[in-house]
Amino acid sequence: MKVLIFGATGMVGQGVLRECLRAPDVEAVQTVGRTRSGQLDPRLTEVIQPDLTDTRAIEASLKGFDACFFCLGVSSAGLREAEYSRLTYDLTMAVAQTLARLNPQMTFVYVSGSGTDSTGQGRSMWARVKGRTENALRRLPFKGVYLFRPGVIEPLNSARSKTRSYRLFYTLAKPFLSTLRALLPNQILSTEDIGLAMLAVARHGAGKAVLETADIRALSRSASRPVLDLHAG
Repeated sequence: MKVLIFGATGMVGQGVLRECLRAPDVEAVQTVGRTRSGQLDPRLTEVIQPDLTDTRAIEASLKGFDACFFCLGVSSAGLREAEYSRLTYDLTMAVAQTLARLNPQMTFVYVSGSGTDSTGQGRSMWARVKGRTENALRRLPFKGVYLFRPGVIEPLNSARSKTRSYRLFYTLAKPFLSTLRALLPNQILSTEDIGLAMLAVARHGAGKAVLETADIRALSRSASRPVLDLHAG
């Protein structure tokens, strides 16, 4: 399987990239973003593209992939709807439309968020924009489109948010998140859960397009790497 990742330097993207590089059936991973991930692996290629709304210069490098994990996202804090739409809807669709044309057999996985408004009519600005983005993605001619709606996410394995306010939250919450995730497994995910679940839908699809926290958790369990029995045989 060949995987394309947008947003591999963000907190979720870091976790997804790690799981892809640990998966034995992933033969190649390519990241696309404004900066490098800092990871070194013979299967990893990194494409630097300052303006992700215009991928014409890198189109040749976007062909031949089985799955795209789209982990790009910005906080809506302090942004007006027009600017948030440009950074969320416009950017996502510019990339997705190109990929659908180049890779019609691709599975496209989009990181949305818990509380996304599919009607586009709600009071929450970010939820309306995310909902509009989800709806537009589902109309594209991919092999499959899956919309991940995680809520609270625990960063594992050195994954770190690029947003200052989120980093502060995770610093303060770190002593409690693992315990809360164990107590509330269908409400709190880890970056590892999300990466494993993305690989699961890339391999086998899922029963529905919109995947909430409990769905993502279930998929991650189904994709967990088997433990080798050293005493077998």
